[in-house]
Parts: sequence; C-alpha cells; structure tokens
Amino acid sequence: MDRRSFLSTAAIGTAATTLAAPAIAQENPQINWRLTSSFPNSLATLYGNSQELGRRVSEATDGKFQIQSFAGGEIVGGLQAADAAAIGTVEVAHTPSYYYWGKDPAWAIPTTLPFGLSSRGMNAWHYFGGGIELFNEFLSDKNLVAYPGGNTGAQMGGWFRKEIHTVDDLKGLKFRVGGLAGKILERLGVVPQQLAGGDIYAALEKGTIDATEFVGPYDDQKLGFVKVAPYYYYPGWWEGGASVHFMFNKDAFEGLPEHYQSLLRSICQGIDANMLQQYDYENPKALRTLLGEGAQLRPFSQEIMKACFDTAQDIYAEMEAENEWFAKMWGSVKDFRDEHYLWTQVAEYNYDTFMMIQQRGGAL
Repeated sequence: MDRRSFLSTAAIGTAATTLAAPAIAQENPQINWRLTSSFPNSLATLYGNSQELGRRVSEATDGKFQIQSFAGGEIVGGLQAADAAAIGTVEVAHTPSYYYWGKDPAWAIPTTLPFGLSSRGMNAWHYFGGGIELFNEFLSDKNLVAYPGGNTGAQMGGWFRKEIHTVDDLKGLKFRVGGLAGKILERLGVVPQQLAGGDIYAALEKGTIDATEFVGPYDDQKLGFVKVAPYYYYPGWWEGGASVHFMFNKDAFEGLPEHYQSLLRSICQGIDANMLQQYDYENPKALRTLLGEGAQLRPFSQEIMKACFDTAQDIYAEMEAENEWFAKMWGSVKDFRDEHYLWTQVAEYNYDTFMMIQQRGGAL
C-alpha cells in the first residue's frame, strides 16, 4: 500500500469513528434518578452498595444514566423507602422487603423468614427457583419492580444488656428485631420493636429498648452497640441469609430503554454478590475488634432455639391458611429448603466441618 492510499484509508476510518459517536449517544438517553436507602451512610456495606448501583450504571453508560443515593432519613425514613419508590418520590429504594411485613406477611419472604434458607439457598431460590418472578408478581399491583441487591449471610443474634439462658429470660424484653421474628418472639413474651438502623443506638443507650439485633460484626461494630449491651448472641435464626432488594418505581423502570432495563438487572445481580463477598471478608476482622472492645460471645441455648422454631412453624401454618400469597411464596421456599439442606449436609457441611477442626487445632 502506498502512502497516499494509506492516508485515504486512515481518513475514512477516522470519519467512521466520528460518525459513530452521535449514534451511540442517541442510544443512551440522559436520565437522572434518585435512590433512597433504608440505611445510614455510616454503613459501607448496606448504604455503600446502594451507591455502587449509581457508580456502575454511570460507568456503563458513559455518564448518561445517573442514580444519586440518599441515606435513610434524608428524603424519607428508612422504613418508608419502598413507599417512596412506589409513589414516585424517588425512582429506587434499597431496602429489605421484610420491613413492610405489617402490610402483608408475604412481604417478608423475599428477604427471609426465620428458619428459612442460608444466603446461598436464598440466591439459588431467587435466581433459579422462581423467587424473583414470584416477588414481582406479588408487586405487580403495587407499582414496584424488585431485584435482589445484596445478602448479609447468616446474621448474629444481637446485643443484650443481660445474659439470656432460658425462654423465661425473654419475657418482657424490649427487643429491636426486624421482620416476622418479632411476631414469633412476641408469643414467647418479648416486646418487639421495629426501628430503622440509624435510630437503634440512641434507643439502646437511653434504655428505650433492652436489646437489639442488626446484622453482624462489621456493621454492629460501626454502630457501637458493644458500648451499652455487651452480650453478643448467635445465631440470628431469623436471618439465615437475608436479601436486600433494589425496588424500582414500576412506571419509571418500564419507561427505560430495554438495554437500560437489562443493564440494571445485571448490575443488581453483581451488587447482590458484592455485598455478601464484602461481609465474608470484613466480618472476621470486625469480630476480633469487638472482642477486644469487650463483647462477650454467647450462643442461644437449644431450649430457646427449639421453642422459637416450633413457634415459627405454628405461625406459618396460620398464615398459609389465611393468606394466599404467603402460602404461594413460602410453599416455594419450603419445597426448595428441604432439598437444599439435604444437599449441603453432604459435601459443604463435611468439608467445612473438617476445615473448622483444623482451624481450632491451629493447623491453618
């Protein structure tokens, strides 16, 4: 190829590149949304992953699609996030669905129910067991579209001012606890309180509540609960693998170009994984820090665990008989839960048990 031919070809290539840019820009319209979180901005996991949605969407669209995050309380309270998205005050809420179980117990299931699935089980149910589709069918008349946007893993059982040995020790206890766990514990004498994350410490410090659960070591250490309630119980049987959701205003979501909708679904799934990975990495270090700050680890007794399990089954049976949506979604979870725990006790349980024995023996 001679020099003149090369320059002519190069010029054509440059022109083609120049012409292509406006076409790409037209495919990505400028859209600006707002997101309200249910969580305070001090939490790098729960609030930070709502910010991650905006960052990833902006990067993927060359800044054309912007989603600005606001912490719980900045636009609406943490327990009103889904309502704000439904009515269009904001376009997105990042929130656990179980905060709204008072409207209908079926709201709780897509986050988790007490003695439900682990984090891996919840994700398997959501993505391959029809969980996402069932939840969106439930939301179809509520002007919301939802996709999983994070999972905490198995949570801790919370912070208590005094030790809890028996079911009798629960009676009269004012306990901040989310979701249907409060209804279960209420039958055992607890006085459940539902508070948003940013309101808990002040209530615990003032004695308005006697105990609180939140998530686990990484978040709990940031919120400072150890300073006023040193007994740290486990496991959080009410949240064996709690999902947080991105809930989109349905009209706004369906008004997006299809490739923007697809992008949001993909990024939500990426953030769903991101949150769990972050917790798995940060919780071990945070637990060591908490122990150094005076936390005293305690397991719930088998008496308490069994009483709570049996009470939960009674309540679920009542709800299934009364609530078609609860029966439909919980039936789907139960069918998979049996298979999930049959399988996980084969390879996963035995591998993890062996490795835990090595860790306790100092071999790792």
